[in-house]
Amino acid sequence: MAHSNHYETLRIQPHASQAEIKSAYRHLVKQFHPDTNPKTGDRDWIIQINAAYEVLSDVQSRRQYDRQLGAGAPKRSPYSTTTQQRSSQRPNARSSYQNRPSGRDADEQIEIWMQQVYQPVNRSLCRILNSLEQQIEELSADPFDDELLDKFQAYIVDCKDWLKQAQTTFRSMPNPPSMGKAAAHLYYCINQVADGLDELAYFPLNYDERYLHVGQEMFRIAHGLHCEAQKSVEAIA
Repeated sequence: MAHSNHYETLRIQPHASQAEIKSAYRHLVKQFHPDTNPKTGDRDWIIQINAAYEVLSDVQSRRQYDRQLGAGAPKRSPYSTTTQQRSSQRPNARSSYQNRPSGRDADEQIEIWMQQVYQPVNRSLCRILNSLEQQIEELSADPFDDELLDKFQAYIVDCKDWLKQAQTTFRSMPNPPSMGKAAAHLYYCINQVADGLDELAYFPLNYDERYLHVGQEMFRIAHGLHCEAQKSVEAIA
């Protein structure tokens, strides 16, 4: 099922909005995930779908990918209003630090940002990302058991509270210029976690396991972004 580009993989047009990209991804994962549909599922195909979504769901990487395709800028912006609003909240080192500090001042800014932003956000993300596997394992014992479902719903509520704390902390202070890459990875990781939690929260409402699989796939992407953020911090520290 090889395709010439990521848009064909997700079965969407190059001018698709970010909301359309997300909707197409969710539909394809539910349709082709081997755990959900043993007869039609294809793990290699899911890998291609994930790779396409990972590029196109990130506004910056999508723009770079569009340039590589040589398609040029579309007449109508493909990015939805929601995405534009999110983009305006992204880390922007140049606007936040027009007069770059140097030497000791720069080191102090990095240390403050690390202590007051990165470390608490990182703890919240670790708490969410590292707990899902155990929750899914416990739920799998009997997905229709009321007690297990109540526990899973409580877990989702807790995760959303932890995520809200991470979002608030992340917006509390602009990142130093040298931490721009790490901040960008954190931003996209937070968004992926939010989308994944939304998917997981649907399961107790209709017992459709496809929501669990889509949520797990989104958490997998979030894990990768989280690791990239950590690597970026380690490269500077």
